[in-house]
Amino acid sequence: MTADAFLRIEGLCVHFPVRKGLLQRQVASVRAVDNVTLSLRRGEAFGLVGESGCGKTTLARTVLRLVDATDGAVWFDGENITALKGAALAPYRTRVSAVFQDPFSSLNPRMKAGAIIAEVLKVHRFAGDITARVRELLALCGLSERFADLFPHQMSGGQRQRVGIARALATDPDLIVCDEAVSALDVSIQAQIVNLLEELRLRHGLTYLFIGHDLSVVRHLCDRVAVMYLGRVMETASSEELFSEPQHPYTQALIAAIPNPDPVSEEARDTALLKGEVPSPLDPPSGCVFHPRCPLAMDICARIAPELEPVRSGHAVACHAVTTQPQPETTTTGERDDR
Repeated sequence: MTADAFLRIEGLCVHFPVRKGLLQRQVASVRAVDNVTLSLRRGEAFGLVGESGCGKTTLARTVLRLVDATDGAVWFDGENITALKGAALAPYRTRVSAVFQDPFSSLNPRMKAGAIIAEVLKVHRFAGDITARVRELLALCGLSERFADLFPHQMSGGQRQRVGIARALATDPDLIVCDEAVSALDVSIQAQIVNLLEELRLRHGLTYLFIGHDLSVVRHLCDRVAVMYLGRVMETASSEELFSEPQHPYTQALIAAIPNPDPVSEEARDTALLKGEVPSPLDPPSGCVFHPRCPLAMDICARIAPELEPVRSGHAVACHAVTTQPQPETTTTGERDDR
């Protein structure tokens, strides 16, 4: 963990019980998040990527305290927020907000945009002029004050998402969790929303936990990225290094699957597909959860789950095949190796 971490996730586990029978006895657990450790610095955009069902949203909901952790802790600005309950959570909820995936389903269809934003201000007992604050938030997100009198169905998808962002900014949060915030929008609108998020981050010093499966969006917006698979973190690195020098076989497969706009080079490149299917989180594989599909799998992979270990500064990988590779030999001072 870095000393300057603003949000620290330590050994986080979120397991959902599966119950059956008349007495609803627990017969199994869904390991949605399994021993995840991450850290976010203040003011950065941190990306979390992986296939659907890998635990990204569950992790986000745990950070938002919408889901309770089974084990581990989430530290926010030096405070363990997993231990907070009831009224003690109120100050935290003013400092952390969320932008959700579908702007239509996340906005009340029976309320006008102005009332949707004003509701947040009323809940958190905003002391100023609520109408003026609503207009200010709309303007901040590129919407005129007339949008305050429109219902969600009277707006486009991008406009609805701008209202969602305005609502998220209502309490002047320090951290915003963006859960697939642009995936439901058209490509042209995605670019506008991503640019808006970047502008707001730079202007207000916001910290983002950005969850997505569109790697091109994550690469553009995020400073650092973590790759998840079946509830575990496979690799973390700076955005530039992760996309230029991916180390984990799963990360390499994800990046290789990014479409190339040039049809000639797209047809020529070798994109080896992963074998098999994603295992069930009800019965994850022993050892490394990725080993049944991994082209580099060794005997140890089926027995021992790899820890997230640094391979260079700021770049960590959970893979026996990568972290056990011998380092390049260094020559003695004053000697040359001309082989």
